[in-house]
Amino acid sequence: MIDLVRKELADTSETWVVKIGSSVLTREDGSLDTECLACLAGQVNDLRLHGKRVVLVSSGAIAAGLGAMDKHCRPEGLPELQAAAAVGQCNLMRAYEDLFQHYQTHAAQILLTVEDIENRTRYLNVRNTLRSLLESGMVPIVNENDTVSVDEICFGDNDRLAAMITHLISSPLLIMLTVVDGLYDGNPESDELLPISLIRDLNSTTFQLVQSMSSSHGRGGMKTKLEAAQIATSAGASAIIANGTHEEVLLEILRGEQVGTLVLAQGGALTAWKRWIGFSVRPQGFMILDEGAQRAVREQGRSLLPAGIKEVVGDFNKGDVVGLKDMEGREFARGLSNYSSQATHRIRGLHSSQIRPVLEGHSYDEVIHRDNLVITV
Repeated sequence: MIDLVRKELADTSETWVVKIGSSVLTREDGSLDTECLACLAGQVNDLRLHGKRVVLVSSGAIAAGLGAMDKHCRPEGLPELQAAAAVGQCNLMRAYEDLFQHYQTHAAQILLTVEDIENRTRYLNVRNTLRSLLESGMVPIVNENDTVSVDEICFGDNDRLAAMITHLISSPLLIMLTVVDGLYDGNPESDELLPISLIRDLNSTTFQLVQSMSSSHGRGGMKTKLEAAQIATSAGASAIIANGTHEEVLLEILRGEQVGTLVLAQGGALTAWKRWIGFSVRPQGFMILDEGAQRAVREQGRSLLPAGIKEVVGDFNKGDVVGLKDMEGREFARGLSNYSSQATHRIRGLHSSQIRPVLEGHSYDEVIHRDNLVITV
């Protein structure tokens, strides 16, 4: 059944960021599922023939490495995990390259760490590289650099990385492929339930629906996919969570069929600069705002003045990204601070006209200017 909203979304999105989970790509023994990989590569080629540019964010390196090393369970030690990633990444990329050569193109490997996204210069380099590869007709294969990235192996997942990749490109659509048909309103193992087709407002009630379903090969679950969808949709992209084991899942999405769970974009698209501030950089500290300042920033689009700051948390420098929280401790915005944490602490609660006597040679009336401020939720 064709859904007009989905069809329009598929038609207007220029670049599809397709995240493929470990459970989709690997068999139960930990080896690569070459038949599934070939099926997905064929669908990606069909998307390209329909004028879509495709970036694959591919899990599976550690799982593929464990299979190649004849290990049947995931080790807990960091060196063993990194060794498996080093072995598996070679096997994964060789499989992709062989498949895409059949379609007269090439796979291009991009390995990233959190620092590559948070550092502005490296962020722009990654964006330029992706643009160049896509314009040349290549298929970028992006993965977290598991061999050196401690945080990702221990705590993270490629879902978040895929969401952040959508910030690097224009007119994106995020598709996260897993082994379930989407987000269920209950236990997905029940035959009586169907996945939720559409989410217009991704809120706390939605997250309460999540069931813990992490697989033996993957690190993530439905919660990380909803968090990734929140990152992408908050910056103006839509996201679909679907079952990657279905033979034509990407083509069904292209046709506008009701596949998986669609999370619609929240509000208008942000500029690349604001996407980087709001969703690509971890805050170095926080400011707690009173209700008046919160309304001014969130509802009226104003700059943050020192008068509305109640507390300063953390140690940050001028120009660092900081998070803004309400009086209950909920973060709702991020921005570039014009002052260090020490200076902000000294001027908090003051009117702008009172800054000069406290901070000699001050340059700004605003602690965060609205041009450098992003509402995140």
